[in-house]
Order: sequence, then structure tokens, then C-alpha cells
Amino acid sequence: MFHTKDYSGPRDEQQTAVLSQLRALIHDEPNTIANLANASALLNFYLEDINWVGFYLYDGNELVLGPFQGLPACIRIPMGRGVCGTSAERRETLRIQDVHAFPGHIACDAASNSEIVIPIVKDDKLLGVLDIDSPLQGRFDEEDQQFLEHFVDILTQQL
Repeated sequence: MFHTKDYSGPRDEQQTAVLSQLRALIHDEPNTIANLANASALLNFYLEDINWVGFYLYDGNELVLGPFQGLPACIRIPMGRGVCGTSAERRETLRIQDVHAFPGHIACDAASNSEIVIPIVKDDKLLGVLDIDSPLQGRFDEEDQQFLEHFVDILTQQL
């Protein structure tokens, strides 16, 4: 059974607790959808000032909406389009402080102003991306990026 934690105290201790909870949630669970659903719920519970968190899965051609928390979202994203498609194509994390200034930004939620997207790659194969939106401009910093990349690394080991 999952027990919520009070995420108080230093940021690094909070992040360590979330990573520990992720490990416990996905331990010995082989179902990808279940693991991604719990991972998005965990991040939605932990992260402040976000309005969408979830996964887009690569189907060999484009990104397709996977488990998420938030308002209904774009279902398909072509490779190289928007922040998600660009991150997936480049296989690199994109931290966008103002999505409206990003060329080709796909606005699934008009309330989103900043975004971070982390590609999910295993054995040099693209599996998808973790996408997180915020209504605040400049919401995501370097420490968020490092934490979320570590989060994805842990998750990827179970996928």
C-alpha cells in the first residue's frame, strides 16, 4: 500500500523520498502502463505549480498519449514537432521557460507557460517522453531537470 509523505524539509531530501517511493511503486511490477500511471500520479502529488504531468509513448512513428494527470491532452505528436516531439527526436531534455517563444509549440492546454520534457531511452531505443507543464513561466530549473532525469532513469530500468 502506498503511503503519502509530507514533502517538507530541504528539497534534496524531498526528492530522495520521491525517488524511494518510485522504486517501491514499480518494484517487481512488469506492466509498463501501470508503472507509468503510478509514476505520473506520484509526480503530480509531489510537484508544485504544475498543471499537467504524463507520458507520451513512441510507437515507431510518432508520440502517442500515455498515462497522465491533468486535463485531456493532445493524442498524437509528430517527431520533431513541439517541445515533446523535438525532445524525442533529439533524445535530449528540453527545459522551456516560455513555451510561447518555442518555435512550433503545440498548445494542448492554454494555461501552460513553461515545460520540461525528458526523453525515455533504453538500450539506445526511444520509448517515449516524460512531459510536465506549468502555468508559471520559468517554473523548471536545473535541479528539477537533474531530479526528473534521475526519476526517468529509475523508471526506465523497470520498463
